[in-house]
Amino acid sequence: MTLDDSTLWWLLAGAIVVAELLTGTFYLLMLALGTAAGALAAHAGLAQPVQITLAALVGGGAVVLCHWYQRRRPRDPSPRADRSVNLDIGEVVHIEGWSPDGTASVRYRGAQWTAIHRPGTTPRTGAHRVAELVGSRLLVDPV
Repeated sequence: MTLDDSTLWWLLAGAIVVAELLTGTFYLLMLALGTAAGALAAHAGLAQPVQITLAALVGGGAVVLCHWYQRRRPRDPSPRADRSVNLDIGEVVHIEGWSPDGTASVRYRGAQWTAIHRPGTTPRTGAHRVAELVGSRLLVDPV
């Protein structure tokens, strides 16, 4: 019994999908798309070099597009700046004055905290919004 080219392509596609399920590597699914394209080319009766070329182009192109999309997508905020992780993010504190070292002492939630300003901004007094927790210090932006 001999296997058709299309059967081999479909078996390879299935093996790649199983490998993806075991490893969780999304890019393997893109390669499985390439092998499916090779199988469809075999069903269409195209020559084996054309099948391989088509599989490589579709699979490689899908990987490149997936990688390009991932790089252009905005990143999730750091857990230090994510309101769903830290409920202090977005709260407003009042700063009376800044020390020469770029820190300020603020009373927040019944305790003394050290606030720092974002690098590149000029510190000023008044209301500030907590943007991020850096260790035990509050990174604040002016309101």
